[in-house]
Amino acid sequence: MVLSQIETFIAIVETGSLVKASRYLNVTQSTVTARLKSLEDEIGQPLLHRQKSGVVLTATGLKFQRYAQSMRSMWRQALVETSLPEGMESVCNLGCEADLWPTVGRQLAKWVKEHSPTTALTVRQSSMDQIEQWLGIGLIDAALSHRRSTVETAASIPLAAEQLALVSTDKNSPERGDPGYVYYDAGVDFGKAHTMIYADAGVAKHTFDSAAWTLDYLLDCGGSAFLPKAMAAPYINSGELFEIAGSPTFTCQVFLIANTAAHSGWPWLDELLEHLK
Repeated sequence: MVLSQIETFIAIVETGSLVKASRYLNVTQSTVTARLKSLEDEIGQPLLHRQKSGVVLTATGLKFQRYAQSMRSMWRQALVETSLPEGMESVCNLGCEADLWPTVGRQLAKWVKEHSPTTALTVRQSSMDQIEQWLGIGLIDAALSHRRSTVETAASIPLAAEQLALVSTDKNSPERGDPGYVYYDAGVDFGKAHTMIYADAGVAKHTFDSAAWTLDYLLDCGGSAFLPKAMAAPYINSGELFEIAGSPTFTCQVFLIANTAAHSGWPWLDELLEHLK
């Protein structure tokens, strides 16, 4: 198995046909066909069904797809790490849950730029499941997450916790019983605490698992929701949102997860942690 076969397989899947893949890769269709056949022969099973409308992944192809994407990503990352940009001495590959980027993610990126200018930083948006997988295969060196990692070679370091407050587009919105209430699913711990306090409040009509999407929905459609204070603050200051007085607040822990082998080359890590705590 060679990288060109992996790249070709991914190109076929992403473009939807062998013809389009050949154009994308700037090679002949016969080359694309030969690479795919060699890959399927090596694996021992077909990866794609060819149809008039395009290609469809087989069950084997569907399983192989995520490994192919990981192999391509690891190869590209290997090139980055072994050919650092001029003036760079180290690299930090960071996974970051989407809702943590506007707050702690931006802080981290800015701090690294200002205090460790010889560190190249690569940031990947990821879910916790992806973070666990990527840490396990070495695709990322560190991550920002609401959950501890179960990867044995990674340390989960607590950072400053996020405070979630009830905000609304209506300053007179009730603390409970708002028909426009939107539930932001901020994780298992939040769910348990929320249920204890609002056990009699019924089920929200709308639920999002992203704070950013919840915020967008409130601004577009109105209503109330528990959101991270740091995320809601600019909209409270502008008068677009109002924090509901007398409502409870919830705490969501944030972790910097660091691969113990990789971060040994980051002399700036301890100082960064002090900044983020």
